[in-house]
Amino acid sequence: MIGQITGIIVSKIAPDVLVDVQGVGYELLVSLSTFFAIPAVGESVTLHTHFVVREDVQQLYGFTERSERTLFRHLIKVN
Repeated sequence: MIGQITGIIVSKIAPDVLVDVQGVGYELLVSLSTFFAIPAVGESVTLHTHFVVREDVQQLYGFTERSERTLFRHLIKVN
């Protein structure tokens, strides 16, 4: 599992953020609160992540705060 990434923001187009981590670009889906909390393109960022693997998709979600990630994890457990 990918629990956290630190790198340089390459692009920000809500709700997607592309972060370069030593030459590998990670595309993350973020909430609007996270989107507006992270720095500008070209700046360094650390995001807590949640990686979802399903039959049809692999998605990486990013959060500035662990508490936001924890809430997200509780919400996706609800049927």
